[in-house]
Amino acid sequence: MTQTLENAVNLPEEQRFFRHGLSWEQFKAIQASFENLPGVRLFYCQGVLEIVTIGKPHEVIKCLIAGLLITYFEVKGIEFFPSGSFSQIIPEIVEYQADLSYCFGNDKPVPDLCVEVVITSGSPIKLQKYKLMGVPEVWFWEDGTIEVYCLREQEYEKVVKSELLAELDLSLLNRCVLLSSPLEAIREFRQNIQQQ
Repeated sequence: MTQTLENAVNLPEEQRFFRHGLSWEQFKAIQASFENLPGVRLFYCQGVLEIVTIGKPHEVIKCLIAGLLITYFEVKGIEFFPSGSFSQIIPEIVEYQADLSYCFGNDKPVPDLCVEVVITSGSPIKLQKYKLMGVPEVWFWEDGTIEVYCLREQEYEKVVKSELLAELDLSLLNRCVLLSSPLEAIREFRQNIQQQ
């Protein structure tokens, strides 16, 4: 029997703090006071500050998703440009870091795909920050499931599969993310996608 991540790691709640009605200048001042504090991320979107603590379970899941996606890109011959969690900024409006972000075909200023690992839900700026940047597709890994959103004109629509990676079996990706052994996860994932 395969052990899953939920059985191997006790997933603690992330700590989240929201503050509404802050100016860009206030956000930048608060951000500066947090700059040497590891494991904390600050996001700003149209006057809303979100402070999130990032724990080990978050990082484990993020790294495993990245490893699986890179395996998929390599096996399928997809040209990709990872940009990780770099800060995406529209001054005075929005600043955030996706957990993972990728451009396909060639490198672009705005990623084609952003992936966010959510241990604790409830963000009031969940999709708004991506919409302001015009990110075509956003994935949220939450509660052991990947939800996919595609930008349609000015709003995101929840869809059942990726439009950018239409052949990717998200249920397989999900299953492999939840395996307790990263090596087993990558081997099983590679074997399955090579058979497709």
